[in-house]
Amino acid sequence: MHKINLFFLFIVTFLSPMASFAQDNPQVLITTSYGNMKIRLFDETPLHKENFFKLVADGTYNGVLFHRVIENFMIQTGDPDSKNAKKGELLGRGDFGYTLPPEFSPSLYHKKGAIAAARQPDNVNPQKMSSASQFYIVQGTKLTDEQLDLMESREMHIKFTDEQRKIYKSSGGTPHLDYSYTVFGEVVEGLDIIDKISAVPTDENNRPLHDIKIEVKIID
Repeated sequence: MHKINLFFLFIVTFLSPMASFAQDNPQVLITTSYGNMKIRLFDETPLHKENFFKLVADGTYNGVLFHRVIENFMIQTGDPDSKNAKKGELLGRGDFGYTLPPEFSPSLYHKKGAIAAARQPDNVNPQKMSSASQFYIVQGTKLTDEQLDLMESREMHIKFTDEQRKIYKSSGGTPHLDYSYTVFGEVVEGLDIIDKISAVPTDENNRPLHDIKIEVKIID
């Protein structure tokens, strides 16, 4: 009950003033030393959308690093502790003390360029609650019908539509994450930047050897 009340307080206090963003539906620009990505957020995930807009408006993301980069999988950022991190420091545990409930939708899936919320693993987070700030951008790989068929047979909660199969075969993605992590946006410009960042050298913890900082702002 205490957690529910805290979450409700968060929604009323912090998300309500951001309602204009839902009406205007602006996009977000992520600036990096490798180029820029323009993203849009989905109306189907209102809690994640408004939370993200709030953090962007507050300047929370300015100066954070891509702290976890795995080629052919995804690039992850949003850890507030990464802003002043020392070289080689293990990152990925920073957050803001609250989580968001999952907002799954059959129309939102892990295609290349999808923006999704990071979270703690199922063994400590069976409700699949999302991190307040950390998110990842999917690179993934292209798949075949045979691979997708096998995934459906192994994962009872996954059933791909014809559109999803077409996208996963032509553009790629990480379909094994569908319905396990909330997809709340997508890259609409700058997909090549994902490939550039994914290819950088990393250490044993998948942190880039050379820091990749981001600046994020809301645009029309």
